[in-house]
Amino acid sequence: MPDRETVRVEPGRRPVAARTSSAPGGLAPPEGLTAPAPPEGALPKDHTQAILETTKRVAALLKRSGPPFALAGSVAAFAHGLPARFQHDTDFCVRPEDADQAVKALEDGGIAMRRAPEDWLVKGRSGGEEIDLIFELARRPVGTELLERASVKAVDSVWMPVLSPTDLMDSRLAALCEHYCDFGDLLPMARMLREQIDWKRLERDHRALPLPDAFFHLLERLRVIERADMTGADMTGAEVTGAEVTGEGR
Repeated sequence: MPDRETVRVEPGRRPVAARTSSAPGGLAPPEGLTAPAPPEGALPKDHTQAILETTKRVAALLKRSGPPFALAGSVAAFAHGLPARFQHDTDFCVRPEDADQAVKALEDGGIAMRRAPEDWLVKGRSGGEEIDLIFELARRPVGTELLERASVKAVDSVWMPVLSPTDLMDSRLAALCEHYCDFGDLLPMARMLREQIDWKRLERDHRALPLPDAFFHLLERLRVIERADMTGADMTGAEVTGAEVTGEGR
């Protein structure tokens, strides 16, 4: 390997990175550091597809074990038609009384499970991807009614129960707080799933809370939803045009 170039640092100037022909892009890594090794495992390198593969594996094991469950989170939104915008894990809901059985089913299937610091979920890992087994959603225990409202959908060719769009939005609204108030993920879901969401129910359950109310107000201003009566709960999906959003033509 050729020697690195000697870099002379002038007063008041930033040093220039040394170059070597063997380093990617010609830049040498800092002393004592090496490039991270590629992840091991048979899953595809693409992160999105890897999460889908992990989701399918978990669903197959849970279906085999028997306790009711439902897919949640960003992968569930994808199953309902949203573009794949996965974060870093796949989420499944189970009832608290079924949590131990679900954990055993995944462990018997070769998935390493571990208790999390949070007392409302158990974590696992498969093929380099994180798994959240949730039995309390937005500080509310997962119940039979929630799971019964789930619909069976194909997720990358594997059929599994998926939380309804209304319950997905409900859990996201319930999780809003002063420390987490990001509407960036909620807005695409509201736009794309507005015809599948029971806005009357969400209005009834969340309008009195300041942060969900602020989100409803944003949706109304963008004409994603409308209220026939500003004090009532009659909300329906409405078409929106680019001119209405940007204010052009006014």
